[in-house]
Amino acid sequence: MPAIPRDDSFDSTLALLSDGYTFISKRCARFQSDIFETRLMLRRAVCTMGEDAARMFFHPGRFTRRGAIPPTTLMLLQDLGSVQTLDGAAHQRRKQMFMPLLESPAVDGLAQAMIRHWRAQLAKWERQPQVVLHSEVEEILCRAVCEWAGIPLADPEARQRAEEFSAMIDGSGAIGPRNWKGQALRMRTEQWARGLITTARSSRHAIPEGSMAHAIALHGDTDGKLLDARTAAVELINVLRPTVAVARFITFAALALHAYPDCRARLAAGEDGYAECFVQEVRRFYPFFPLIAGHVLVPFEWRAHRFSEGDWVFLDMYGTNHDARIWDEPETFRPERFRHWDQSPFNFIPQGGGDYLQGHRCPGERITIALTREAVRMLVSEMRYDVPQQDLQIDLSRMPAIPASRFVISNVRRIEPVARPAA
Repeated sequence: MPAIPRDDSFDSTLALLSDGYTFISKRCARFQSDIFETRLMLRRAVCTMGEDAARMFFHPGRFTRRGAIPPTTLMLLQDLGSVQTLDGAAHQRRKQMFMPLLESPAVDGLAQAMIRHWRAQLAKWERQPQVVLHSEVEEILCRAVCEWAGIPLADPEARQRAEEFSAMIDGSGAIGPRNWKGQALRMRTEQWARGLITTARSSRHAIPEGSMAHAIALHGDTDGKLLDARTAAVELINVLRPTVAVARFITFAALALHAYPDCRARLAAGEDGYAECFVQEVRRFYPFFPLIAGHVLVPFEWRAHRFSEGDWVFLDMYGTNHDARIWDEPETFRPERFRHWDQSPFNFIPQGGGDYLQGHRCPGERITIALTREAVRMLVSEMRYDVPQQDLQIDLSRMPAIPASRFVISNVRRIEPVARPAA
């Protein structure tokens, strides 16, 4: 069997931290290959990119996430014992707890909660000289998702929880102080979440029946037993924190509205289907997750390479979303490309790929799209604002990436929303 290309560096960890989102794609271009071998953290690693690689990686039952990402990242993004670290029947049983997230009433309910809190904040923004949109949207989403989950927050606590979730997200791809801050604040969040689980189990009316927090508190795993309080708290956080992370897509959407005024005009005109295309192009074009990793469970072959049990494999998500073989002029922001997208679950993977039910793909992806779409509507149709001079550059070596200024707006003015026609 022919050998795959190999990066000659003794260890590429520093190169990964330096190149960030482009680490894999740069080397795939150099080797003229969708697969190469390297060493990361002194361990052998196989890196891949492209639609075929995604189809290989997201094949059900082929990989496990256990031990595939550094503990400092795992603790902030998922944590030990969470659904993403499970496989087989245990994963399927636990994932059923989250599947109501895919249902339209749940998605619509969360979107409406976000709109209410956005409008409330908008009244405050009018009185402020400047607003850092990213931080404000994180708080809006924190308030909305906690209310939707059955645990509404008072004003002081909402800001505190938003800062904790923000620190977890921001520190997940870092080494050093940014990560340490996220770890420290996560401990405080877990203590709060454990208290909520304990209260839900001891007091019948403490958290509304049918809410996500109630469902997690009373979920029985494959053995029929309730999750221990810590694991239940982890899973509750794994609903709340990713929703707050949607603020990054919303910030990128605001940046796109500023950078591409023709897109704003088409959205304002209500062009049929354009809002969905715009949101999808934001998710494709701007950096969210750089890559995903797994360990091989069952040996297999791909591209004339034999993958053995335990092999550490990376898939380039950002590079696949910018692959010129898939996307015409991938470095051009062009929402209308999604009018003709083939709906493949393997060529557009900003939050993972494959099947929602069979694999580890994020069940909250529909929520991401709905929240971002409604946020764009708010920015276009319910408010006006100025964008002062600021540093809007995106450093692709910073993981997760965000505009340097986090998108500052000023002179905010409300516009009365136009009534929507009855469905």
